[in-house]
Amino acid sequence: MAAENVERGLVDQWRGILATHARTVCELDRELHPHGLGASDFEVLDLLTTGTAADGGASFRVQEISDRVHLSQSALSRLIGRLEKEGLVARGMCAEDRRGVRVCATPKGRRLHGEVLPLQRAVLARMLAGDPAASGG
Repeated sequence: MAAENVERGLVDQWRGILATHARTVCELDRELHPHGLGASDFEVLDLLTTGTAADGGASFRVQEISDRVHLSQSALSRLIGRLEKEGLVARGMCAEDRRGVRVCATPKGRRLHGEVLPLQRAVLARMLAGDPAASGG
């Protein structure tokens, strides 16, 4: 009986995490859509513009981005292709591995990121503050 209660608690907790994630992503998509971005688009731009390089951004290998934004290689490749077509990111050869591709934010991508960053952070604050009423729960 006690083991079943613990298991039920874990399942309930897991489902709560999934529900919070789904609500937050939907809210991010809604807020970012007027700017031509979705939640995943923003995550890639955020990674590229707040990276570790001293110039305010960084270039990352596609695999490194995939590991950080939790998208499959193919989904990330399509997303990067869209962002590149919109002039928000640029792809280049990887100096340390000529088979690899590095991605960096363009000046246009950095500007757009700066414009929408307060929106994204406000959504996170609202949705993750722990107030179920604020997040629609």
